[in-house]
Amino acid sequence: MEDKGKGFSLRQKKSRQVATKQISGPIQTISKVSQGPTRPSINGRVETSTANTSDLVKRRYSTRFTNLPDFSNADVPPVPSIPTIPAQFAQSDSRPSTARQNQQLQLDANALKDPNLQVENYSTNLLSDASDQELRDYQASLRKLKNRTSTDLQQNVYQNRTQFIKISKEAEKLKGEMRTLRGLMSELTTSLNQASINAGAPEPRAALDDGARSRARKQANRSSVANLEAMWNTQLHTLWKNVEGSQKFLPAIPGRHVVLEQSTWLELDAATWKAKRYAHIFLLNDHLMVATKRKRRIDPNAMTNGDAGQTSSSRTVADKCWPLQDIDIVDLASVGSSNISDRSGMSNAISIRYGHESFTYRSDKSSTTEKPNLLQAFRRTADELRRALQEDMEENINKSKETIDYLTTRDPALSNKTDLLRSLSGAKDRPEILIDVDGKHQNLRWVDGQIDELDSEVALQKFEDAVRHVEKFRRLAKGLKGNMLAQDLISTKVDERARKLADILVLRLTATHAQLTATQANIAYLVRLNFTPLARTTYLTARAVLIHTRARSIMFEGDLPQHINQLSYVYFSLIRNTVKTYQQCFPPIMMSSCVQWAKERLDEFNALLGRQLGSVRAGSTNWNNCLEKATKNAGMVGEVGLDFANLVGLGLMKEKNVGGQLESPREGEQ
Repeated sequence: MEDKGKGFSLRQKKSRQVATKQISGPIQTISKVSQGPTRPSINGRVETSTANTSDLVKRRYSTRFTNLPDFSNADVPPVPSIPTIPAQFAQSDSRPSTARQNQQLQLDANALKDPNLQVENYSTNLLSDASDQELRDYQASLRKLKNRTSTDLQQNVYQNRTQFIKISKEAEKLKGEMRTLRGLMSELTTSLNQASINAGAPEPRAALDDGARSRARKQANRSSVANLEAMWNTQLHTLWKNVEGSQKFLPAIPGRHVVLEQSTWLELDAATWKAKRYAHIFLLNDHLMVATKRKRRIDPNAMTNGDAGQTSSSRTVADKCWPLQDIDIVDLASVGSSNISDRSGMSNAISIRYGHESFTYRSDKSSTTEKPNLLQAFRRTADELRRALQEDMEENINKSKETIDYLTTRDPALSNKTDLLRSLSGAKDRPEILIDVDGKHQNLRWVDGQIDELDSEVALQKFEDAVRHVEKFRRLAKGLKGNMLAQDLISTKVDERARKLADILVLRLTATHAQLTATQANIAYLVRLNFTPLARTTYLTARAVLIHTRARSIMFEGDLPQHINQLSYVYFSLIRNTVKTYQQCFPPIMMSSCVQWAKERLDEFNALLGRQLGSVRAGSTNWNNCLEKATKNAGMVGEVGLDFANLVGLGLMKEKNVGGQLESPREGEQ
């Protein structure tokens, strides 16, 4: 019944009966090392499979090969060399190179010069397996290459510009020498032609070829121009000799000559139209002169000597002379008055009007061509003179405009000066602007060349030469009191360069404010450029930033008096050094700004001291030690003439006194 209750199971039950071990002979002992572990079987025998496997392994390791192949056969071909990888596939291989691991990354300048360089791929292939130190070294190499390239570029630009300016000056000098040579050659040709004419040179023969004829024609033309000039000079000298006082009205200038001369005129009274005296009219290319005949004074001595018949009783004296562009000649016969036409001889009269004045002249009755010839010659000469004056004016205007446009395009700073541009645009009728420099007249192009030199000195940081040029230009502009346009133009250009130079000096002063010699030099340059407030503000601001940086770098390590000692030493030592340097760089009259700056730093230290001692009881030993150390370090400022010992912790002392007064009544109450 109990077996039925447990149920049916497919598992075979192990026999709990153990077979009785049979007594056998002595068993041989087997070493564990040689045969390995053994385990008894059910029937009592030991298994030796592990021992057999170990024995096989030992046999394999101890096998010897006696019949080796012969490798010294000479007929076997050599091993081929490893082929090289093409360049296009070498860069794409990003696997680490064992040869590069032991050497530094090399900077390939030729690869960086390639315009088709792919920066991302190049940097990835080169720096993918680089360490941190290799990256730093490679970055330093790149910076050195950049600085070297920038310096080379700057030097090349300066050399190219210097050569360009030198070549331009040589070209201008050569152009002037060519003009001088041309004039000398012209004078030489004229002199030779004149000499050949005076010597009676033979005419060119008809057998000459066309080239010889053309050369002879050109030579004849040059000779005719020279002869015309000589003829004009002869006429002018003859006029001076025959007409007294004519040289005063008509001095010798190039191209002045007599166009028409008429002696059959009478000067009439403007009111009665009666003849007053004979007049001689001379029409020149730029003036109209009227000479009158006057009686000559007879010397009694000449009468006694018998020379009276040889001298004339009248003389011609220059009476009036007017510029052609200021007068007008009116034909009185064409005004339409019947009274004039009826009178005998008045049809040959003319009126010369000069401003509000009017002069009337009449030609001889027998001559009918004098007046028409004079009027025609006057109109033609006046038109030629007007055209010549207009051409000269246009040439001056174009030259002035060219100079002004050149200056405005070269200097963009003038675009913001609307008043100056308006003045430049209004200078149309003015001649070329000239300035006096050391006794020589120079135009504005010379000024622009000097400004270019100043730009080069600023770019190359030649501060002494640049500051000297700025001072020179400012003195030059200040001396141009009569030429406001040139003064404004030069001042604008110089001020713009001075500001650029001051910006560079401010950066240098900010970077080298801890060096006494460099600070003195930079501040001296700024003072000479009239940027004294900027120099003072820049220096004091840089020192304040340095104090804040040093104070923030001090770590608090738990000892409050030591921490206050370090803070106070940093503040007051830097204040002392700043005031000492300031006294050497600026005049004593400007010390008020430095004292105010030092007072602001003291207030900052007191505020910092109050925050540090906020958790310390006033009057305690720790509190007194902190104030004592701060006051002791504040004594360093006394070396430069400042006394801050009584101002250190001034707010804290007031709080202590107020706290003591509040605590004393409480003690009385207790």
